[in-house]
Formats: sequence, structure tokens, C-alpha cells
Amino acid sequence: MNKSLLHSLRNAFLSGLLVLAPLAVTIWVFNRILAVVGGTFSPLLFPYVPSTLRNDEFLSVVWNVLATLIVLVLITALGYLSRYVLGQYFGGLAERFIQSIPGVNTVYNTVKQIVDTFSSQHRSLFSKVVLVEFPRPGVYTVGFLTNRAKGELQARTTGDRWAVFVPTTPNPTSGFLMLLPRDQIIELEMSVGDGMKLIISGGTVIPPWPAGGSRGPMAPASPPPAGGTGNP
Repeated sequence: MNKSLLHSLRNAFLSGLLVLAPLAVTIWVFNRILAVVGGTFSPLLFPYVPSTLRNDEFLSVVWNVLATLIVLVLITALGYLSRYVLGQYFGGLAERFIQSIPGVNTVYNTVKQIVDTFSSQHRSLFSKVVLVEFPRPGVYTVGFLTNRAKGELQARTTGDRWAVFVPTTPNPTSGFLMLLPRDQIIELEMSVGDGMKLIISGGTVIPPWPAGGSRGPMAPASPPPAGGTGNP
């Protein structure tokens, strides 16, 4: 019975120790931070503190905590400054340097335009990948549905017109904007990203098509959401 009691007490003590250990370590770490950071920078606050409040033992802890918080705020502000201000400044200097090198600036601008085209901000402008007959009947070209024609564009044309952007290959940042009748547009199921890959690769990267899936050469298209360019 005595051995069982001692064994139970030992286990209870070890369990309590395991519960308190993380808390004790956390308190010790915070205490060291306050002592090192707050103790170093709190004297800088003393010129703004009445002399009667400087030597109080309890208030000394308060000054350490306040000094530590001020240091953390300053470090965070410095991080934001270096990330958004200094980073943009040095990034602008590097870009201007590259732009001044003949030959390199052409390659840089082309790559940058392609990257901008792939960005989510620009890809959201495209609603769906489509096929249109261009530049002549019987020849199909991959394009992107951008919107339904509205206002004067719709009023001065006949039928229901949709706006389709047909990019050039392999640089999709330039192309042709066409207002086509709805029944001359074939909607595809591939994503906008796959459509971009298809165009930039010059047709060498073709997204896989599900087995048994087939669409007629001039399948009717379903209209996009009214009012704009939401993703499907």
C-alpha cells in the first residue's frame, strides 16, 4: 500500500510538473525580454516621467513593459517601411537599370508583360475561353470572352453581341477585340489559365479533354452572368 501510494504521488507530481513547465518557461522568457529590452530602453522614458514615479519598484516593471511595447512597435514600423517603401524604391532603381541596357530591356519587358497577363488581377478580366472563326471562315482561333456588348456598341449593331479578346501568340498582351454574334462563339470548358498556356506555347501545350466529351463544331453558347465578367 505504501509503495502504491508513493507511486501515485510521484505520478501526480510529475503530471503537475509537466503542466506547469510550459507556463514557467513562458514566464521566464517574457521576464528576460522585459529585463533586457525594457531595462535597456526604459531610462529613455525617464525624462518624461515625474521623479517621484521613477524609483517605485512596482512602477519600474510598468516602465519596462511600456518600453518593450514601444520597441516592438518601432521594429514593426521599420519592417513595414523596409518592405513597402524601401523595397519599392530599390526595386524601381533595379528596373530602371535593366531598362537602360540595350537588348536586355526588350527581353525584360516581354517577360514582364507575360507575367502581368498571368496575374490574378488581369486573368479575372477574362470570363471564359472560347473559339471563334478568325481570320476567315473555317479557321478557328482561341480567344477569351470578356463581356457582353452594352450601350452604344449594342445599340448600333444587330443581334446579341459579345466582346471577345483574341490574343496573339506567343505574346498574349496584344491582340484583337471583336464584337461577335452570340451564335458564332463556341465556349470551351478549359480554364483561363489553360487557355493562356495554350496560346503562349503556340499550341504545344494542349489541356487534356475528358474521354467521351465532345462538342459540335458550332455548339450554342450559354450567356455569361448579366452585367459583367465574373469567372464561371
